[in-house]
Amino acid sequence: MSEYIFKLPDLGEGTVESEIGEWLVGVGDQVTEEDIIGTMMTDKAAVELSSPVSGKVVSLAGEPGDIIAVGAALIVFEIDEAAAAPKAVPKDTPPPRKMETPAQAEAPAVQQAPAIHAKVITSPAIRRMAKEAGIDLTHVPGSGPGGRILREDLDAFMKQPATAGTPSAPQPVAAGTTEQKIIGLRRMIAERMSAANLEIPHFSYVEEIDITELEALRQHLNAKKSADAERLTLLPFIGLALIRALKDFPQCNTTHDKERNLLIRHEAVHLGIATQTPDGLKVPVVRHGENRSIVDLAAEIRRVSEAARDGSARKEELSGSTITITSLGKLGGIVTTPIINLPEVAIIGVNRAVERPAILNGEITARLMMNLSSSFDHRFVDGYDAAAMIQSIKEMLEHPATFFVD
Repeated sequence: MSEYIFKLPDLGEGTVESEIGEWLVGVGDQVTEEDIIGTMMTDKAAVELSSPVSGKVVSLAGEPGDIIAVGAALIVFEIDEAAAAPKAVPKDTPPPRKMETPAQAEAPAVQQAPAIHAKVITSPAIRRMAKEAGIDLTHVPGSGPGGRILREDLDAFMKQPATAGTPSAPQPVAAGTTEQKIIGLRRMIAERMSAANLEIPHFSYVEEIDITELEALRQHLNAKKSADAERLTLLPFIGLALIRALKDFPQCNTTHDKERNLLIRHEAVHLGIATQTPDGLKVPVVRHGENRSIVDLAAEIRRVSEAARDGSARKEELSGSTITITSLGKLGGIVTTPIINLPEVAIIGVNRAVERPAILNGEITARLMMNLSSSFDHRFVDGYDAAAMIQSIKEMLEHPATFFVD
């Protein structure tokens, strides 16, 4: 018997260290070559690592949330030299196998990750959901390529009645407190929000908008659609109004390169759509919004948002936005103060639409009103320009016929 030290490989994109996302093996477990042993987190993706050898796990470098330098010992195996000799184990660490989806893993901190002895192909997000539900993924049939377990496979399995061979969910803690490590996507969200709040002098501007006519147009267009066609929401109209307004206010479609002390003004509008997911807040991107019709924009917003929620969004679909829209939908409240998505300089916040009394043509009447709560980087966007841009958006939303006029 001898020891094989598996060192953290270079995960690409110039990373010099990575966070342990999740262990799928424990000390004493027997693994075979190519078994998935855990995930490592980069700024953009969760990367699955497979075992380069067959053997027994002797030690692990740390716990989920710990930061490991590239080239440092990650896991130590005890291997049988006689069995391993014919395979000529390479000296250099083999490259990691990157997942097709950049879903982020967030491991619970109270329990140690259970060992999974059978080879299971799925995403870190699904592994996390299965662990939280107390489900052994070796019992879940996968319908994806090569038996990969998809989100719908796990959902279907969870709906089945429990059997004697299915592990039951862990019992909740009776009383007291629970400690949870800030790891994975939640750690990155915390770091980015703290950096944005510390670095950017936020200037917020709130405007009330009468969307009665816009809502009537939306309902009319939806009534023309077939029964199985996707319905238009208010969000693509707001996005289209923003895209049109940015032609006159290009200083808001800008990103700040702090390292080079530059402002990069973009001709293309890559619209970030802040999306709440089971793994936390993600910002998928609608590319080249300036070239899209209202129907195309609506379809792309829906596609990237759903991809972010189910973990199928590609890494490039989660970065590169030039300005962001954030909306809490029906929970939108009256006023919000959204934090700018670094390195952008502006964010548009959408509040809930409600009927309110308003004076129209000298009479009190009920109108559908909605507030836009937006924030700007006051270093690079003057208050006058910020207010003027929101007024431009307001005019388009209150007179929706202008959407169809060049």
